[in-house]
Amino acid sequence: MPAWGALFLLWVTAEATKDCPIPCTCRALETMGLWVDCRGRGLTALPALPAHTRHLLLANNSLHSVPPGAFDHLRQLQTLDVTQNPWHCDCSLTYLRLWLEDRKPEALLHVHCASPGLATHLPLGQLTGYQLGSCGWQLRAPWASPGIWWDRVLIAMAALGLVLLTGLLYAISEPLN
Repeated sequence: MPAWGALFLLWVTAEATKDCPIPCTCRALETMGLWVDCRGRGLTALPALPAHTRHLLLANNSLHSVPPGAFDHLRQLQTLDVTQNPWHCDCSLTYLRLWLEDRKPEALLHVHCASPGLATHLPLGQLTGYQLGSCGWQLRAPWASPGIWWDRVLIAMAALGLVLLTGLLYAISEPLN
């Protein structure tokens, strides 16, 4: 019976690692899940990652950005190491920043930006929205703000009311012949 148990364990391990991305090495964990090690493989983009990835090591590659939703299918993901990559800290890194902020906020201080100029050498967690870029939205010019137009309409209405009130008072104060 122990021989069958060992064969079963080997089969489970082989099945778990068969989806391992080509440039990476994978190891099945005793508690189910997968340890995916892609450190130092020269990756410029994320490989297709198995859904049962629990620990993902992407350090020391050439990753510049992470596509939105890249880790959404990794429900078991507990460890993510993305340090020592030349991150381009603009809108293309918003997803990674939010993902880390939600799950591993301390990691934000260890992910450093290589570009653009305003963000170079800064930890991702210290960047302001201005340093990340406009990300598809822009602040309106102050003159285009609806508040200013609304204020102008109110001032015009108040002025018109005063003119009408003055005319009414003038008409009432004149004696009728």
